[in-house]
Amino acid sequence: MAAPDPESPGAILGVDVGGTFTDAVLILGGRVFAGKAPTTPEDQSQGAITATWHVLEKAGISPDGVTHFAHGMTVATNALLESKGAPTALVATRGFADLVEIGRQNRAELYRLQARRPAPLVPADLRIEADERTGPRGVERPLTEDEAARLAERVGELGVESVAVCLLHADRYPEHEQAIGEALRDRFGDQLHVSLSHDVVGTFREYERSATTEVDASLSPLLSRYLSRLEGRCAETGLPSPLIMQSSGGLAELETARRHAALSVLSGPAGGAAAAAMIAAQADEPDLLCFDMGGTSCDVCVVKDGAVGETGSKTIGGRPMALPMVDIDTVGAGGGSIAWRDSGGALRVGPDSAGAAPGPACYGKGGTAPTVTDANLLLGRLDPERGLAGGVGLSPESALDAVSRLAGKLGIEPLECAEGILSVAVAEMTRALRVMTVERGLDPRDFALLAYGGAGPLHAVAVADELGIDRILVPRTGGVFSALGLAAADRRSDRVRTVLLPESELSEALLADLIGDADEVAWDLRYRGQSFELTVEDTGGDPAGLRRKFEEAHLERYGYVDPQAPIELVTVRRRALRPGPQFTLETGVFEGRTGPAVIDLDQATLYVPRDWTVEAGPVGLLRLERNPQA
Repeated sequence: MAAPDPESPGAILGVDVGGTFTDAVLILGGRVFAGKAPTTPEDQSQGAITATWHVLEKAGISPDGVTHFAHGMTVATNALLESKGAPTALVATRGFADLVEIGRQNRAELYRLQARRPAPLVPADLRIEADERTGPRGVERPLTEDEAARLAERVGELGVESVAVCLLHADRYPEHEQAIGEALRDRFGDQLHVSLSHDVVGTFREYERSATTEVDASLSPLLSRYLSRLEGRCAETGLPSPLIMQSSGGLAELETARRHAALSVLSGPAGGAAAAAMIAAQADEPDLLCFDMGGTSCDVCVVKDGAVGETGSKTIGGRPMALPMVDIDTVGAGGGSIAWRDSGGALRVGPDSAGAAPGPACYGKGGTAPTVTDANLLLGRLDPERGLAGGVGLSPESALDAVSRLAGKLGIEPLECAEGILSVAVAEMTRALRVMTVERGLDPRDFALLAYGGAGPLHAVAVADELGIDRILVPRTGGVFSALGLAAADRRSDRVRTVLLPESELSEALLADLIGDADEVAWDLRYRGQSFELTVEDTGGDPAGLRRKFEEAHLERYGYVDPQAPIELVTVRRRALRPGPQFTLETGVFEGRTGPAVIDLDQATLYVPRDWTVEAGPVGLLRLERNPQA
């Protein structure tokens, strides 16, 4: 149940497209209606509308009764991970066209000398050098009108769909990029997508800014086509135009997402983070480890002191993204993750997934590979009579056939193989949670585990056992939790600007000018001479206060401060916020019990093993704790 906001009398809709299922949540008159439909990989908008119809029919309303529609999807995510963007050209300052390919010297895996970075999205033959140069103090070689026209002519010869323009120091001096963008638009109009680095990123560090702009240019035509199809289906159905979830955890207008696909690379997982923040506030649970296991992957994040962890940059699929994002780690361990035997004879799970089509073997849709879902079915943690949400039936015979083939290769019994599949999957998910906690100085035992996603409640206790956690929270709407978060999310717009100002130049008047009309402000600060910054939040506009907060953050991170060393303001992060719909999840009737037990949550299944108890908690949560007598 949800207590409605009297100022929002209409229906609130959230739709989240996952790799296997598309989830929909409708909140109307204090009630939550949830539904699932298989994801339609060829056109995700079809599955989105199908899931929407399920919840509309449950609520008994027509599409025109929906007043707020928020949407998260994996179109940009999948295209980035698979390097399947639109044909894209790159315009760069002469001598710097290969910047993204050169990258940086650091390696993700120090002792794997053969490991390679992903290839640039723009191949060498589509890179164009511009005869211009801007330095840290301004223009050094002007860009002429003839040169801008030549660049536009050259782009036309390449026959691409999109162009990334990344010039040196454009974050501070964008005039040359603006002139090239104008020349391209004059020549091609709407027939060519143009991404200008100062408009996409706005921060210094040429490699990260260029790589992010390349991603934006490559993905934007694909996302634009998807959003146009979705917008058309909404118009035909009578739904309002959707707001789109950004990687930062806030909603943006559809047109903003259409112009800049890089903003929506983590669109789906960010919805779960938004819901986790809402739960933290309403349930008075400020410290949560969020564990979102779906059909294709598992996403984890941390809520500390009531706030979801955020980062100003992140590497996704081996590519740096210099944009504000929810701090999420993802591993390829979901319900549809395929189990296999590696060349050394060891049992492995993922990252390949059976997806929505054909899906796990037990779906009976042609899949033959054993998956995590098949293992759960064989071990009695899923009910073949009930099936799965979204009208998916379950075949124990097909699951047994698939697992038995793998068990034969490993030389073990099928049930032992099923147990092994789950153990390996849990180890992968636990590793991701340790990355977000132990490797950052946080003790996971100080947190409650918030488990959601279609498969999260099935594996929550196993993950908690590995981390030494004694308390688990499971939302009753856990199977569609990300969609619920979309419905509750705020509208948000982030603007980031590198300023590189020494402490001696900071004043209250200058800081007030940098803050402007922003609702929230964060500052990237460092001691002069340091290579990296720490981000602190402060809207007071007091230089002494900024230094104090920076030193507190520096002491916590590095264990020391230097009161005599001057600091430097590197980047200003401004945020405009418009609160989303307000509603409160309510607790229904639930009779507590002690495990072992399998509990149907409608859109997900909760497995409670021996030595654990489950009872009703606040705001629509189920609370699991270790039995003190165990």
